[in-house]
Amino acid sequence: MGSSSSSYAPRNIYLDVDGKVQKVTSITVIFLFTSFFARTFLQSTAIMVVDPEGAMVSIDPTMPTNSPRAFHINEMKTELTNRLTMLEKRVELEGLKVVEIEKCKNDLKNLREEMSSRGSSRFNCSCKYNLDDGKKVTPRRDVPNYPKYTLSQETIEALKKPTFDVWHWEHNEMLSCLEFMYHDLGLVKELNMNPITLKRWLLAIQENYRNNPFHNFRHCFCVSQMMYGMIHLCNLKEKLTLTDLVILMTTAVCHDLDHPGYNNTYQINARTELAVRYNDISPLENHHCAVAFQIISLPECNIFANVNPDTFKNIRQAIITLILATDMARHGEILECFKQKVKNFDFSNEEHVICLKKVLVKCCDISNEVRPTEVAEPWVDCLLEEYFMQSDREKSEGLPVAPFMDRDKVTKPTAQIGFIKFVLIPMFETVMELFPQIEEIMVQPLRDSRDHYEELKLLEDAMTEVKPIERGGATNHCFS
Repeated sequence: MGSSSSSYAPRNIYLDVDGKVQKVTSITVIFLFTSFFARTFLQSTAIMVVDPEGAMVSIDPTMPTNSPRAFHINEMKTELTNRLTMLEKRVELEGLKVVEIEKCKNDLKNLREEMSSRGSSRFNCSCKYNLDDGKKVTPRRDVPNYPKYTLSQETIEALKKPTFDVWHWEHNEMLSCLEFMYHDLGLVKELNMNPITLKRWLLAIQENYRNNPFHNFRHCFCVSQMMYGMIHLCNLKEKLTLTDLVILMTTAVCHDLDHPGYNNTYQINARTELAVRYNDISPLENHHCAVAFQIISLPECNIFANVNPDTFKNIRQAIITLILATDMARHGEILECFKQKVKNFDFSNEEHVICLKKVLVKCCDISNEVRPTEVAEPWVDCLLEEYFMQSDREKSEGLPVAPFMDRDKVTKPTAQIGFIKFVLIPMFETVMELFPQIEEIMVQPLRDSRDHYEELKLLEDAMTEVKPIERGGATNHCFS
């Protein structure tokens, strides 16, 4: 008893004030009681005191003063009343603060629970068929755990070239390569990125690419590595700003995030949730943008956290513009815009630079045939597998099927020849007018690839002609 009575811990008391329950401490209640008593005492009691000269002085406001010094007493009373009023207001404010603090605590608790529930599940893909139950963004406050690889000088030099073989690398190694690119280009320093945040962001990016045959994280790395190679090959560090380069690289990394493996045509014809949400206007590309900035909105993954708001706004708008430009439905429009500017291209003209960045992203996105045949050809198999998955579903749902995606009609040569001749070569040759140095290392491989598939097509045609003759000969032999 002795020890417990030597110190006093205020207790909480709950008061019903105008129908609302408020929490106050016992000290506050004591003060309020004292204040009430003091006011009642002052207002209702006639008090007589003796001044130093022996005169009786009344401090009852209802009685006349009987001393020249009585007004001093009145002033003291007024001052005391004012102080009590001020203290009562402070107590009232403190009581409100207690209520607000409790409310904030509850709000924080609810927010933590909501963030926890979000972190344990994927961002829902807004497409009709959820084809993959892979992981989504999980906020990481710890240091990311993918191994830190030290890239050899040979690997560093190979990364700068379109001949880089993307099939030899595991996901962790590709993450390290992407991290190296951001550091090597000076983007981490320029935007004052937290290196740990960069790691977390890259991990979140990888987790948000699905395990599609073609549109997967390896494709993301492939496009990003080609962009890094073009930045070096075309000496873009001397012609564009570092902000432009971070826009190009980040667009390449994010351009196909959460791709469901079914293209825009399917989304629109099947009236998927994505198509409805984006009014049939580039539904996939809009979705890629949305997922990209959902990831960046996480504090743990915000590589632009140290950028001022105006700069971030410009970066965000530029990345959205470039990702939307990857919709092949806009290919002709974008290439024609670039053709009109390329002969008198001005790197100080913002409109020219935006147009160039669109074309560079498009080039990297569909650049597989620039690579050596042994690197490029497996990508064709992956793409056809994804096409066939879509066309099979379209047939089962009674939707239109594009001939180039129909397993009963398309072959590898027929799939590639038209695309290389009428899409790839014209676009890369237009870029070559501005950057002649790409001809040998990028344009010529495209021409060689075209010739390769045309030879395969001739062989296919010859085999097709031979088979009916063989069948005919066999039939005649049976009837003879």
